[in-house]
Amino acid sequence: MFIFTIIGLMGSGVLLGYLSRKRNLNIVHRIITWLIWILLFLLGTEVGGNKMILEGLHTIGLEALVITFGGLGIVAFYIIPRRERRKGMKSSIVIVLFFALGILLNLYGLYPSYLEQLDLSFYALCALMFCVGITVGNNPQILLNFKTVNPRFFLLPVLTILGTLVGCCMSSVFFNKHSPVDCMAVGAGFGYYSLSSIIITEYKGAELGTIALLSNIMREIIALLAAPFLVRFFGRLAPIAVGGATTMDTTLPIITRYSGEKYIVVSIVHGCLLDFSVPFIVTLLCTI
Repeated sequence: MFIFTIIGLMGSGVLLGYLSRKRNLNIVHRIITWLIWILLFLLGTEVGGNKMILEGLHTIGLEALVITFGGLGIVAFYIIPRRERRKGMKSSIVIVLFFALGILLNLYGLYPSYLEQLDLSFYALCALMFCVGITVGNNPQILLNFKTVNPRFFLLPVLTILGTLVGCCMSSVFFNKHSPVDCMAVGAGFGYYSLSSIIITEYKGAELGTIALLSNIMREIIALLAAPFLVRFFGRLAPIAVGGATTMDTTLPIITRYSGEKYIVVSIVHGCLLDFSVPFIVTLLCTI
């Protein structure tokens, strides 16, 4: 139901943007920037208010971090680095500050508890998708990209899957109690932390399920916070590969901002394919 809501809102935004294509809608880009900051702040409050995540950072958090970077290291390796124009650090610093502020406010009890019941992250994300849709519909060149997208970009989801699994398998050398298959099952969440952690908990137990939760949350956070750096050092496809299954929703706005609007189609296709692959790949690995 969530996916259909997101797709519907984005489609409505595309229609509105198309009908308004003769108008200057630069203000929408500013709104997108603010919504990204709000979403990162809310993500920070969720992390700061989740005792399991905070307590796990002292024990299994390191294991989750190793698996996360193991998978992402291979993902980044196959993307050919290229020189990018030097960009200012202001936007990156602001992103980190909003995320850290959210963590600190909830950690010290300064974030109103009643706001947690309002599911503000969902509404912020919906607003983001609607605004992104407006920018798509308002730009005729983006609409042409749906027809002219290079077929080789459809190999990106395959490379993301293979790169993640190989990297996670290699990371297993650092553990005594987790097999290569266990590490690959954790990485196979591709950022879809809720579903993958539930499946892994059912098959492998709560400990590995918690590692999967932390690892995939870390992957999403890295994609959100490091997008400017990934683009600069690894190219415009890097945030998409790192974002995994989240590139069709949560990380799509920030990918659009730093990789460019012409990569929206690639990002959505990439996210959709990985999103639908998660339950099958994770279940398969858990039953081996």
